[in-house]
Amino acid sequence: MADRVTVIGWDGSPLTEAARAALGAATLVAGAAHHLALPEIPPAAERIRLGSLALAARRIAAHRGTAVVLADGDPGFFGVVRTLRAPEFGLEVEVVPAVSSVAAAFARAGMPWDDAQVVVAHPRTLRRAVNVCRAHTKVAVLTAPGAGPAELGLLLDGVHRTFVICEELGTEREQVSVVTSDKAPDHTWRDPNVVIVIGGPVGAAEGGGWIAGRDPGSGPRGWVQPDEEYVAYGGGLGEGETQLLRAAQLARLGPRVGDLVWDIGCGSGAFATEAARAGAAVIAVDRTGEACARTDAAARRFGVHLQVVRGTAPHVLENLPEPDVVRVGGGGAAVVSAVADRRPQRIVTHAATRDEAELVGRDLTEHGYRVECALLQSVELDTRAWTETERNVVFLLTGELPQREAPR
Repeated sequence: MADRVTVIGWDGSPLTEAARAALGAATLVAGAAHHLALPEIPPAAERIRLGSLALAARRIAAHRGTAVVLADGDPGFFGVVRTLRAPEFGLEVEVVPAVSSVAAAFARAGMPWDDAQVVVAHPRTLRRAVNVCRAHTKVAVLTAPGAGPAELGLLLDGVHRTFVICEELGTEREQVSVVTSDKAPDHTWRDPNVVIVIGGPVGAAEGGGWIAGRDPGSGPRGWVQPDEEYVAYGGGLGEGETQLLRAAQLARLGPRVGDLVWDIGCGSGAFATEAARAGAAVIAVDRTGEACARTDAAARRFGVHLQVVRGTAPHVLENLPEPDVVRVGGGGAAVVSAVADRRPQRIVTHAATRDEAELVGRDLTEHGYRVECALLQSVELDTRAWTETERNVVFLLTGELPQREAPR
C-alpha cells in the first residue's frame, strides 16, 4: 500500500507550498494529461494518466512509496476523493483543495451560486440532469463527453434556457460563452466544461439565503394547497382535482428532483404545480386553452417552472420526452393504455365507477404493472355547525412496474 496519498486540487493558479512539497516527495503521480505536464512533477516519479479511477486507485494502493493525485478544482466536490476512499482500496488521503470548477464558473459569470442546484451529467444520468434544468431556475451542470452542452440543449427542446458555458477553466484555452439552449447543439464544445443553466428570474433571496440550493421552506406549507387557491383563477375543479385526492396522488407517485412528471388533463394546474413544488420537472397537458392558461397562472403564482403543452391525448404524447411518473387526470382507459406503452415507473389515475376502474386496472395489468385500487371518500364539514357541505367518492388506481430499478 502507498505510504501516503495526497490529492491536490488544481484550478490553474500557482500551486501552494503544501502542494509543491507533496509533489516534490512523490514517487507516483496520477492525473490528466495537462496535470502530468506540470514542471513541478519529479522527473523520476511514475506517472499514471487518469482514465478509469478504479484502475488508478488499485495501482496507487499497490504502490510502495508516496503517491500524489492531481485533479481539477476541488477534488472533494464530485471528485476523486470519494473513489480513493472507497473501502475496497483502503487508502487514507490528505487533500489540498482548490477552487471548485462550479465556483470558478459562477465567478466568471459574476453570479452568486448559493441558490443553484449542482448536478453531474454523464450519459447514464443525462436525462435526470436535464430534468433538474427543466424544473429549477439556476443549475450548474458538470458535464462529461457525450453529455455536454449540445446534448443538454437537444433534450431541453421546447424549454427556453440560457447557457453560460465555461470551457477548460484555469487553462490558457479557457473560454466563456453565453448562448440560448436551442443554439448550443450548433457548436462543438471542448471538455472539460461547466454549464450554468438559467431560466426565469434569478436573484439572491431577500436578505440572503440560509441553505444552499433550493430553499425547501419557500412557499406555503403543505404538499397540497386548498382548492380555493386554484378556483381563484376562474372555473371549478374537476372530479380528479380535489385537495384530498391530490394528496393521495402525490403520495402514490412521489415526484422528486430529477424526475419528469406528466400531468395529462391538467385542468386547473393544481396537481402539476404541486408536483413542481416537490422539485420535479413537469409537463402539463390539456386539450383546452383555458386549462393551459390556468395551469401557467398557477405555476407563476407559486413560483415554479413547468412546461404546458396544449393538445389531445394520446396523440400529443408521442413527441414528449420519457416520463418517470404520470398522473392521468382525463382521457380514460385509452390514455392510460397509451401512457403504459411508454413504461413510466408509476402511473396514477382515478375512476368514477367500479366498472371503469376494473377496465383500467386490467389494461395496466396486461402491460405488466402491479395494480392497486382504493375507494376514497372525502366528506367536507362546516365546523361551525359540524354539518356536511360536500362529499366526493372516487376509485384511485396506481400502477407500478415491479422490477424496474429507481433511476440513479
